[in-house]
Amino acid sequence: MIFQKINRSTWKREEYFNHYLSNVPCTYSMTVRLDITRLHEQNRSLYPTMLYLLTVIVNRHEEFRTALDSHGDVGVYDTLAPYYTVFHKKSETFSSIWTSYQENYAAFCAAYERDLQKYGSIERMIAKPDVPENTFPVSMIPWSNFDSFNLNLQKDYNYLLPIFTIGKFEVINGHCLLPLAVQVHHAVCDGFHLSRFVNELQEMIDQFPIT
Repeated sequence: MIFQKINRSTWKREEYFNHYLSNVPCTYSMTVRLDITRLHEQNRSLYPTMLYLLTVIVNRHEEFRTALDSHGDVGVYDTLAPYYTVFHKKSETFSSIWTSYQENYAAFCAAYERDLQKYGSIERMIAKPDVPENTFPVSMIPWSNFDSFNLNLQKDYNYLLPIFTIGKFEVINGHCLLPLAVQVHHAVCDGFHLSRFVNELQEMIDQFPIT
């Protein structure tokens, strides 16, 4: 893992960063409906596939890898890995697991299955220990289809990385539509960047598997 500090004196976002981090602390969310018909037709396992696709695009763009370190310095991680929830039916609680980023889809799914096998039954909030700094959170709510989803962060406005929430898909006119909520920090990510992310994600789904 590499955390490259940003030269604030030449950073093109410095004015925006200061405004939305300090003057007007601002996070925002967008909920979209992704057409995952192609994934459904290919009988892909939805959760690991979405984790893989989200991670690929997160790692394409600096604005989704920009964060503050423990000293308050702003910088960019070279890569991020997903830190995701798994549900325990008996206790109705969840645990969080992280899986190392793999560029290859099959390799990532294999790593996901190994982590799930080893840590998926551990009923603690953090099931897989030694969580690295360079992770971003993903959760799935497969019991409910939603049009909007928003997280309310009371204190942690210094958290700059994206947060993803996946809902239950529904079939409308032969198309499988999956709700995805993305929460970002305006200090590092504008509407343009988030829209590009969503468009690239849909394009990857439409062309999956990428060869």
